[in-house]
Amino acid sequence: MKTQKVFQQSFMSSNNKSKLVLRRTRKRFNPRIFLDRTIETTAIISLLFTGFVGAGAMGCWGMEIATSSQYWQHQKKTCLGMMLVSFSGFLGSALIGASFSIQRDKF
Repeated sequence: MKTQKVFQQSFMSSNNKSKLVLRRTRKRFNPRIFLDRTIETTAIISLLFTGFVGAGAMGCWGMEIATSSQYWQHQKKTCLGMMLVSFSGFLGSALIGASFSIQRDKF
């Protein structure tokens, strides 16, 4: 937390001393910072999820080739669908973040 340094003089009859008084400044809720952090977190999580689901899809693809089973083909398609959804979430959050950045810069 930030502190604000304030010099305060106490005028007493016998002592003229300067005191250093530390006051805590109160943090205010800033919606712009909250929105930026939310968009950044969404982008990072969706990219991580895309990577993990992509690795799962590769594993399912290998098992489909090894066993010639319809089960692994279904699992692979499910993983690829989740990959598509999470990657589109990343693209959407990046687009929203870029549009807010452009509005702030007033191009």
